[in-house]
Amino acid sequence: MDGIYLKSQQLVQYCYPHDNRSCLREIRSSAVYGMLYILSALSVMLTVVGNLLVVISVSHFKQLHTPSNLLVLSLAAADFLIGIFLMPFNISKIIENCWYFGDRFCFFNALVDYTLISVSVSNLIFIAIDRYVAICDPLLYSAKITVPIVQLIIIRDCEGIYAESWVLMEFIIMFLIPCAVMASLYSKIFLVARRHLKIINSVNQQICTKELHQNKRPKNSERKAAKTLGIVISVFFICWVPFYTCTIVDTYTTLPVPNVFFNILAWLIYFNSGMNPIIYALFYPWFKKSVKLILTLKICNPESSLINLFSWRRYE
Repeated sequence: MDGIYLKSQQLVQYCYPHDNRSCLREIRSSAVYGMLYILSALSVMLTVVGNLLVVISVSHFKQLHTPSNLLVLSLAAADFLIGIFLMPFNISKIIENCWYFGDRFCFFNALVDYTLISVSVSNLIFIAIDRYVAICDPLLYSAKITVPIVQLIIIRDCEGIYAESWVLMEFIIMFLIPCAVMASLYSKIFLVARRHLKIINSVNQQICTKELHQNKRPKNSERKAAKTLGIVISVFFICWVPFYTCTIVDTYTTLPVPNVFFNILAWLIYFNSGMNPIIYALFYPWFKKSVKLILTLKICNPESSLINLFSWRRYE
């Protein structure tokens, strides 16, 4: 192992051994390096394959062409691109603290990183707005939230906003404001859904008719979708709060934050992109069915796009 010893007899290794101006490389055993690279590769595969399945599902099956699912599609597409263009190249940076791909690609990587993460965060905000209108103003939902409107929002969202990279400004724009908006909307959704549930239970105690149950189903599906997407946003909070907390502490205080800790939290943000398909698989029956149809190549059937994913009998 190429390296030099400091006065303290601590071995130091540079990312570029012949350039002592390069960053210091994290020194680990070969076994640890191998394990970290294997785990990283698995997380990249999970992100790419999982989000690709979501993209194919929503794109192929016409029954899933709803405004809400289009936002899910947009989020999955952004996460898929993160898995393709960002995660593989940032593995060495996070594990070894080294960048081996040159300055030009570093600039390109940072630009793509900012754009795709901005799109992901914006999609989460639009999803929260979509669920807010569906739960709190259901009678006007079909008029306010239409497929063309959502398509326009997605296109505008993907244009991106490029500004000077300030830590505090990035924290406010990329994290604090989105979190405040999503938390506010989902708090309102929770209160309204709870009130609706009390009303439904009260009515059910007095009247139990077939018509009532038929009218209740769409409301239940909307609440279930809100719950699932609420979990998606909660996971986003869990993955992002530690990183931005450490970033603010490291930038504006004298408290030292270990570089290894920073790298772990940075990878946690990328890993968030691979978590959403797992959540969909756990809470969306239609996603499980569509994945099975995709993996068994039944989607190659010309009429497969018309399959009813919400009917167990048809699927079985």
